[in-house]
This record gives sequence, C-alpha cells and structure tokens, in this order.
Amino acid sequence: MSEKEIHATHKKLISIVVPVFNEELNVRSCYDQVVELFQSLCARYDLELIFTDNHSSDRTFAILQEIAAEDSRVMAIRFSKNFGYQRSILTGYLRAHGEAVIQLDCDLQDPPALIVEFLDQWERGYQVVYGVRRKRKEGAGISLLRQIFYRGLNWLSDEPLPIDAGDFRLVDRVIVEQLRELDDASPYLRGQIASMGFRQLGITYDRSARQLGESKFRFRDLARLAIDGLINHSTVPLRLGTYVSQLVFVAACLIMLTYVAARLTIGAQWPAGFTTLAVLVLCSTSINALLLGIQGEYISRIYKQVRKGPITIIENQVSNCYDGRSPASHVEGDRRRAAMNLTESRNAA
Repeated sequence: MSEKEIHATHKKLISIVVPVFNEELNVRSCYDQVVELFQSLCARYDLELIFTDNHSSDRTFAILQEIAAEDSRVMAIRFSKNFGYQRSILTGYLRAHGEAVIQLDCDLQDPPALIVEFLDQWERGYQVVYGVRRKRKEGAGISLLRQIFYRGLNWLSDEPLPIDAGDFRLVDRVIVEQLRELDDASPYLRGQIASMGFRQLGITYDRSARQLGESKFRFRDLARLAIDGLINHSTVPLRLGTYVSQLVFVAACLIMLTYVAARLTIGAQWPAGFTTLAVLVLCSTSINALLLGIQGEYISRIYKQVRKGPITIIENQVSNCYDGRSPASHVEGDRRRAAMNLTESRNAA
C-alpha cells in the first residue's frame, strides 16, 4: 500500500455530543439511532459518542453506564450539579477527540439523518454547518417568543447571528480549538461560534415533536438563555442610557411647549407644579431602576469572569477507547503503523 493509499483509506473520527438531563426514556433510543446511522457511514467515518449528564435525578446515568460498558465508543460524563445546557455542550466539545464534532439533543427532535448532509457540507470545506428550524411542533405562544427573540437578538447584536438556528450543528476541529481558548463564565455558543467567522452554512429542516418525556427547558431557562445571548453579543443595553436620556429630553421639551401653549391659548390652570413634579419623579425613578438593572447584569458577568470558576465539575466519568490525544496524533499514529507494515512487507518480499 502506497502512502497515497494510506491517506485515502484513513477514516475520520466524528464525535457526537449529546447533553442530557433526566432523559432515561430517551438515551437508549438516541444511542441506537446514532449507531444505526453511522453503520451506513462506517466506510468513511469512525464514531465517538459523548453523553454529558447534568446531574440527572433519574436513571439516566445508570443507563449510560450500561451503554458505555457495551460500546467502547461511548463516553458518559456526569456533572456534580446542573451547570446548565450551554456549559454541558461546551464540556462535550472540549472532551471530544473527533476531527468534527456534532451536537445532538437526546429527545431527537432534531433528526439524526440530517447529520449525513452536515458531513457532506463539511467535506466540501465548511467549518460550521448548523440546522435552521423551518417549522417547530410546539405551542403557538412559545414559538412566537422564539421568533421574536432570534430576530431581536440579531438586530441588537454587534455581529450578525443566524436566525431560527439552535445548537444542532457540526463544528470542525479548528472551531473546537478556538472554543478552548475562550474564557467565558456565561457561554452562549450559538453566538460565539457564529461570530468566529470561517465558512458557515445553514441547512433548513422541520423540527419534530418530542416523543417521550417532557422538555426540561422551562420558561425561566429560556429567559436566562435569551439574557445570555443579549448580554454576551450586544452593547446596545449599555448604550440604552444615552438613548433614554435623549428621549426624556425631547419629551420634557414637548411637555414644556404644551404647557406654554395651553397657558397662552386657553388660559389653562394646573395645581402649582404638583402633577408635573410627580410625573418627573416617577419617570426619573423608573429610568434609573432600568439602567441600574442593566448595569448590574454586566457587572455580574464581570464578577463571574474575574472569579474564573470551572466550566463544569465532573463527578463521574465512564471513558471510551480514546486516550485523550488529539485527532491529528491518532491519524499520525495510524499512518506510521501503516507505513511500518508497508516497510515490513517490502523487506519480507
């Protein structure tokens, strides 16, 4: 076998990262579908499957331990507490050994079959391939809120962000290494990855309804995610004070002109400044409270960043067959072994 043939026959390692929290009804089905998909891709790709468990209170991690015992390609990581969805994904990215890493939700609302198209576009040179949700089978109210959030965030953001795109995406190893260099206590991966540049492509699809279990994302979690996205990728809230002060100045001028005009034209009489004073005090207090709240959000982020706490703390881990080396070193090792075998066969001949 020539060196060119060795390069041609090398199978690329693809890591699938699956964040889970109380998903005992779904983890086995998710594993089965991913493995079945990669059986059709086994000629080109090797699989690494990483589950990150956000301290589930059900049998999720016990089932993952069983799966990892059956399949050495599986890594199961359990955190010491619930660190949140974004940190769970980020930990999976940083633990992955693959030349490309794909994030997939355990409930399979995002179709695993789309991974094939992700990989095709990756092979064509795209470093980021993400899913864009064309339709979502969920309540009209929450769907409307999501649409408003995505469009509002894109409008307010300092850099353009993809609309209607979640965390179902493929990222190249170069993106993972860039994420490793980031030091963000409140990561918002959708925005961070989108703002990195490189070649990125969105693929539209219809998101299915959840078949088993209940969504673990409460309205409070969605609101927190929205705040993370806004604070991490926009300075507009900080500039809000300037905008509001300008509006208040214009409004005050209009009110004064209205008072003067009413006094001169119709001889209107008001109590000696009481109403005006009350309105101005209430407006001033409300504006100050709003601006202090916004500044408090940014200050809290600075505080968390200065503390430099861990992204996550791992309580238990069932490792797979990969030893922590980079994909490049695995590839180089495979090539060296193949070259040694080629040399030995020539010497024998």
